Amino acid sequence: MFIPNNYKNENIEEVKDFLNQNSFGILISQVDGKIAGTHIPMQLDTDENGESVLVGHIAKANPQSKYLKSEEEILAIFNGPHSYISSSWYQKEDAPTWNYIAVHVYGKVKIIEGDELLESLKKLVDKYEKNSENPMSVEKMSSTTLKQVNGIVGFSIKINEIQAAYKLSQNREIDYHSITSELKKKGDSNSMGIVNEMEKTKK
Repeated sequence: MFIPNNYKNENIEEVKDFLNQNSFGILISQVDGKIAGTHIPMQLDTDENGESVLVGHIAKANPQSKYLKSEEEILAIFNGPHSYISSSWYQKEDAPTWNYIAVHVYGKVKIIEGDELLESLKKLVDKYEKNSENPMSVEKMSSTTLKQVNGIVGFSIKINEIQAAYKLSQNREIDYHSITSELKKKGDSNSMGIVNEMEKTKK
């Protein structure tokens, strides 16, 4: 991913926190000589050696699953908030732009099965059920429901590289207050998300 130096985030702990908070991404790989992508949750975890991995699963019916092979290079893309930035918010005329956060994760895939796959599903369900009024868990699921595990392909991605773009008007110091003020007026979740991230850079 092309990232101008001003927008690179090399704080790995901050980026990992982003991945934990924005775990619904796009799994990119080759399918019969073409690029394919699947939108799925991928959880940041550590393997038996303490190294960072992404863990997820896709349906066996998905053609992409048939081409996932151990040691294959994989790309996973994750997006955060994003918003249009109007040039009318600048003190001096210039081109409008877009603020955003995007993270690309590169690594090698490994197919996971059996107890390892089941454990990954437990972690996934527990993470998103913890705030439910009546949380469900894999342990509570019937054998009939758990048979659906036979219809998925689990995987882990050993992370080789993380590229993180945090484009937050870092080159617009003089226009910072105007930009954040106008974004607050818009009030939608993406605009407010960008405001929150811009404010973090000032702390």
